[in-house]
Amino acid sequence: QVQLVESGGGLVQAGGSLRLSCTASGRTFGTNDVGWYRQAPGKEREFVARISWSTVSTYYTDSVKGRFTNSRDNAKNTVYLQMNSLKPEDTAVYYCTVPVLNYWGQGTQVTVSS
Repeated sequence: QVQLVESGGGLVQAGGSLRLSCTASGRTFGTNDVGWYRQAPGKEREFVARISWSTVSTYYTDSVKGRFTNSRDNAKNTVYLQMNSLKPEDTAVYYCTVPVLNYWGQGTQVTVSS
């Protein structure tokens, strides 16, 4: 069983930046893709980004393209989501996941004030 722990969330003003981290414990991510999802109050959880094991392939939802960057350090079992030019509509709980194994972290709150 792998545990995913997110960190790096917080309160930031619009236009600011945060870097989220997701670290796996118990097991490594292996060669699996790792994804980020978010859920805003009253809304369904939505896809944000995904990165392949090799880091060659990254995917982003349209609303974050050009602002968010997904990366990973396999030696540290950690995946990062660099979020720049944050907007109030980015406010949500952010979760990392290993989709193929249906592993989810507990989430980290990101709040962007206007």
